[in-house]
Parts: sequence; structure tokens; C-alpha cells
Amino acid sequence: MSDNRLSVFKTYKLYVGGKFPRSESGRVYEVTDSKGKWLANAPQSSRKDARDAVVAARKAFGGWSGATAYNRGQVLYRVAEMLEGRREQFVREVAEAEGLSKSKAAAVVDAAVDRWVWYAGWTDKVAQVVGGANPVAGPFFNLSTPEPTGVVTVLAPQESSFLGLVSVVAPVIAAGNTVVVVASAKSPLPALSLGEVLATSDLPGGVVNILSGKTAEIAAPLAAHQDVNGIDLTGADAELGKELEIAAADNLKRVSRPPVSRHHPEKEAHGAAHRQAVDGEGDWTADPGTHRLTAFLETKTVWHPTGALGASGSSY
Repeated sequence: MSDNRLSVFKTYKLYVGGKFPRSESGRVYEVTDSKGKWLANAPQSSRKDARDAVVAARKAFGGWSGATAYNRGQVLYRVAEMLEGRREQFVREVAEAEGLSKSKAAAVVDAAVDRWVWYAGWTDKVAQVVGGANPVAGPFFNLSTPEPTGVVTVLAPQESSFLGLVSVVAPVIAAGNTVVVVASAKSPLPALSLGEVLATSDLPGGVVNILSGKTAEIAAPLAAHQDVNGIDLTGADAELGKELEIAAADNLKRVSRPPVSRHHPEKEAHGAAHRQAVDGEGDWTADPGTHRLTAFLETKTVWHPTGALGASGSSY
């Protein structure tokens, strides 16, 4: 093999509707590692890219939400299988993105794969936790069942480019929603590579759409979009989060906020990174629980007559 062979640099693209477009604006920005070394050029998404991603997510919602919970679990497990097969690639990308040693990056990637498996197992169980039969006074069955909210915008964590990303995306799609993800602005490459894994899994195109670029620029039109039903503000700082909440109120979007905004307002001045650290959001290796699974679920309650109930009990 010739020593003069040129390296083939990877071209990172967006992941929208199951395809890999460049930004319609043609813009890119430089992504560097923790030491300032150039890694790649990433697409800088525009408002048009954001709108296209919402259209793709809405188109995919009917089929994904209508699939059986068991089937969604199979698909999520398939994603974990594909991630396991590309483990070395993600270890390298996470190490470069987050300035970690190879061993620490490997632990992060392993935790991310395990997180996919965790949520794959919850798809057909969450309804049993948050739904059920309600006791009522009268001859009725009263049943509450969870249903997905719809199209959800997820602002991925800025510092945890892969494990944090998986931790906020997997539960939303496990619950039957479709997603428009705004990747970490500083470290978008693991997220864009995740799109390649999703495309080669059984996940239908449009269920997850991944955008890279300036978080505020992309998030603003998504928060105001009338066809977006929910937004996760994990990757937004306090100032941006407040602006997005106001925009989201226009069509009553369901909003998932970092917990400190309610409990520790005095810490807002220290920024998003400190806010995550003090409230445990920064420790993505912790037990995820079910709160992210239920954050974008609605509850539908149905009443059904059982027939007349007399002194001797039910008539049927």
C-alpha cells in the first residue's frame, strides 16, 4: 500500500425523513476537539431545515404511534444491536468530542447502548404503570390509557454528546412520539453518526430527525411551530429556555424543563452546565427512571357502561 495515500474524510450530513441532506442553506461550521484540533465540518441547519424536519416527523407519526408497543421495543433493540456493531467508531468520536480517554469513552458508549436496551424493554410496560382501570361510582368501566403527544422537539444536552443524547431521545420515541433533535452545537458529530445507525436499523424514516448547528437559531422556529406538540429544553440555557417556553405557549405545547428552573431559581445565573451538575441532570449514568418516558404522554380516559347493577350484582 502506498505511503502517499490520502485519507478519506467523512462528510457529516443531517438526518431528515430517513435521508441525509446537507443544510438547504449550504452553510457548514467547523467542529473541533477539546484541544482545538479540527475534526470535521458539520452542517449548519436553517429554519427551512427545521420546518422540513417537522414535516417528516408528522408524516411518520401515524405509523409509529399506531405500531404495537411490542414492535416499537423490537425496533429500539435493533438500534442497540447496530450501535454495538459500530462501538469502536462511537468510542473514537465520543473521545474526540468530549476530551475523554479511550477507556472512559468506551464506558460512555456502553452505557448509551445499555440505555437503548433499557427503553426498548419499557415500550410495552409503561402503559401498565401510568394507565389502568379507575374505580367509579356507577355501572361503568372507566379505563385510562397513555397516548403519545405527537411531534416533539428535543434539545440535546450540550456537554454529553452521546449518552445524554440517547437518554433524551430514546424515551420519547419509545413512548410512540416522533422527534426533531437539535444536536449539541459544540459536539454534534456523535449525533450525526447516530443518524447513520438509525437509517440502517428498522426505525421508519422521519421518526427521528437530527439537526446540527446553532441551538438558538434552530430551536426558535421549532418552539413556535404550530405542528410541534412538545419540546424538551434540556440543551437550552436559562435565557434561551425562557424564550422557548413563551413561544411554546402559543399552541399549548407540552414542555419538559430542567428541574432547577422550578426548585433552584437562584442558580440560574451560573448557566446550564452548572445547573445540570447541581441537579443531577449532568450525571447521565444514573438510573433514568420513567419520568422521561411519561413526559410526552397524554392520558385518554374512556367510560363504558357495564349494564344495570342490582342488589344481586351485575346483570351480565
